[in-house]
Amino acid sequence: MSIIQGGQVFTDVENEIYEYNRTPLASAAANILATTSLTGAVQVISNLLAQPDVPRNVTITGSGAGATGNVVITGYNVAGQLITETIVATGAALVAGLKAFASILTISLPAGSNGISVGVGSALGLNHLIARNTVLKTFYNGVIEGTAPTVVANTSNVENNTIVLNTALAGANVVCYYIGIR
Repeated sequence: MSIIQGGQVFTDVENEIYEYNRTPLASAAANILATTSLTGAVQVISNLLAQPDVPRNVTITGSGAGATGNVVITGYNVAGQLITETIVATGAALVAGLKAFASILTISLPAGSNGISVGVGSALGLNHLIARNTVLKTFYNGVIEGTAPTVVANTSNVENNTIVLNTALAGANVVCYYIGIR
C-alpha cells in the first residue's frame, strides 16, 4: 500500500486496506441453542439450532439465579482455526463473549439449575488482524454511520478483532473499510 505523507509516497509492506462486506442478521439470544435445562452434570451439546450467520460473538443467557458457571464454546474462526471461549454465566443475565465465531462445534454447559440459551451478539468479526483502530469508514444499509464503530484490535488472534456498529443490526448490509495486517 502506498501512503502519501508530506508530499512523499511511502510503501507499507505490512498493511493493506480491506473491505468487510456482509449482511448480518439482528442479534438473537437463543438462535444457536434454545434454553436448555441444566442438570447435575456438565453437558456437551453438538446438536445446535443454527450457526452464526457471519463471524461474530456469542452470547449466553441464563433463565434464573441457578444458571451459573462456565459455558465453553468450541468452534472455528474466520481463518478456519479451532478456537474456544469460556463465558461465565451469572444467573438470569445476558453475557456477551469476546471472540468472533464463524462456526460452532460444541457448547459445554455447566452443572446447575435453571437453563441457559446461546445466541449471537452484535460484535462482528473482521477478516484480518489489526494493530489498533484502523477503521476508515463504515456503512450500514448504504448509509455512512454517523458514529464510528467500537473497535477491538488484536495482533495475535483474528477472532479477537471485532467491530460493533452504533446502529442495531437488523439484516441490512454492513460495509467497513479498515487497514489490516497482511
